[in-house]
Amino acid sequence: MFMRALAVMRDFPFAQSAPGITALSLHPVSWTEATILEEQFAPAARPEEAVAIVSGLVHEDYAYVFEANWELWSPRQAPAEWVLEPALVRFIVRGEEFAEGEAKTQGDIEIDFGLDAPLKVLVDFINRVEKSAGTNARLLWSESGENLAQKLVSRLQRVQ
Repeated sequence: MFMRALAVMRDFPFAQSAPGITALSLHPVSWTEATILEEQFAPAARPEEAVAIVSGLVHEDYAYVFEANWELWSPRQAPAEWVLEPALVRFIVRGEEFAEGEAKTQGDIEIDFGLDAPLKVLVDFINRVEKSAGTNARLLWSESGENLAQKLVSRLQRVQ
């Protein structure tokens, strides 16, 4: 599971200001349990370094969360002003028995981009991950409850 997660992280477009993993945490059994490991990295760690830290703590009922940043264009108060700034993203790697088999419904590797927003690089990133990690399925989920894939297609049609 860490090899696939590492392939995903290697293809990720990290923020130039902090290229790599900025934090990691290890969750035993379920999300309600206290973490048993938390690390902050300053400067950011390479994905290989972060994975090496948790690779000796592999359990089927653990979840591993790796935090990083990527850059998104965000609107400002002034009209037509956009700023490229870091935004938090989490890579969640689940063991098969974590949270009563949550990996079966949510996936063993999940990328949490936070609130859904115009994520132009998302489509390119997903295509690269499918090729390099050998994924066999994907689920695009939106915290707003809307169909994220349909939102992306609609937005791309308006742009073109």
